[in-house]
Amino acid sequence: MKIAVIGSTHAGTAAATTIANLYPDSTITVYERNDNVSFLSCGLALYVGGIVDDPQGLFYSSPEEMRGLGITMKIQHDVHDIDTDRQFIHATNLVTGEEVTDDYDKLIMTTGSWPVTPPIKGINLDNVLLAKNYNQANTIIERAEKAERVTVVGAGYIGVELVEAFEKAGKQVTLIDGAERILNKYLDAEFTHEIETDFHNRGIKLALTQTVERIEGQNDSVNKVITDKDEYETDLVIMCVGFRPNTELLRGKVDMLDNGAITVDEYMRTSNPSIFAAGDCCAVKYNPTGGHAYIPLATNAVRMGTLAARNLLEPTIANVGTQGTSGLHIYDLNMASTGLTETSASLMGFHVKNITIEDTHRPAFMPTAENVKVKVTFDPDTRRLLGAQVISKADVTQAINTISVGIQQGMTIDELAFVDFFFQPHFNQPWNFLNKAGLAALRTVKQPEYV
Repeated sequence: MKIAVIGSTHAGTAAATTIANLYPDSTITVYERNDNVSFLSCGLALYVGGIVDDPQGLFYSSPEEMRGLGITMKIQHDVHDIDTDRQFIHATNLVTGEEVTDDYDKLIMTTGSWPVTPPIKGINLDNVLLAKNYNQANTIIERAEKAERVTVVGAGYIGVELVEAFEKAGKQVTLIDGAERILNKYLDAEFTHEIETDFHNRGIKLALTQTVERIEGQNDSVNKVITDKDEYETDLVIMCVGFRPNTELLRGKVDMLDNGAITVDEYMRTSNPSIFAAGDCCAVKYNPTGGHAYIPLATNAVRMGTLAARNLLEPTIANVGTQGTSGLHIYDLNMASTGLTETSASLMGFHVKNITIEDTHRPAFMPTAENVKVKVTFDPDTRRLLGAQVISKADVTQAINTISVGIQQGMTIDELAFVDFFFQPHFNQPWNFLNKAGLAALRTVKQPEYV
């Protein structure tokens, strides 16, 4: 059996190594346009900020390690065409220029995503950079050394983490985003307000509800960003406005969402029986709504890549879907979210209820007890959990993993209120704050009538 894997970051590396272990007699060829594999892009800001000293720790595999499993590694090969009818791949060796043609029995598309680059005048100026892969991270580090003023465009996870890294390095930092709040896809206003206040106190300039109209420069290097409301002098611009699925190779050849994300079934099969897909190039089942959604996360990618390998010959293990669970550490604050927020539910037209409680993470008689804010989103009719958010100086983010499991299993607020959690004063309170959130939710819904 000849298996081709296109792309080798999270999903591709997981797929290829799993196949090598499950089917040692198969022929596996991996095509990767970069000179490395398995870069953990979620650690990019940590690397740029100097928290990660050895960048090799951000790779969990290597071409040499994969070759040791019997995998043929076509590193620095760009696949430019796939003949899905005849099952042929056409690629170019980016080092030699040689054209390569190969056939396959099964193809796994793990081409990932790429940063969105808006059609802004001046976006191609020197020192206007993207933040996605290892080589881009190295370029950011190199250029930031000479920059005093840094502008980050996009207030998602990577953008916010880079803002922290640059501020800690003593830079004058401006954060631009078209939304009213930072991190608005992950957290509601009462949570993002705390982070924004912290940013203001640290001298970070927030330019929110602003759209970049053009970027200006001198001698081909950036020196100013112009928005629809203001202008900002700068020495370096990092574009972090989001990601798009890298799926042009299969456009019109398999089913996709409108944004180009490949749709797969629960066994990672596309609409073409010879092609599987996994990772950031795919849409994934989103459990809070039951539909498909584009949620490019490393956690989803490694699971999907592993499942594609295990289901390659026959459907064996189904994907349970995702809640879009994620977490973030910014300065002294730890935060995490899963499922629907009040904001996202409203945008999707879902009727939900929300409750927010504040507590301390452990009893007041302990030497320290940090404040915890938790918000739970639920369906008032079925009482089913749909989402949750938490923020605290204490690391209580694992509570969101608990809620994630609850959403996946269809847990109700009634069950959350009385689920069994341990108590030990070093860690929590007799009534865990998740129990308290469930109890608070119960008080907002109609109780059953007894005859």
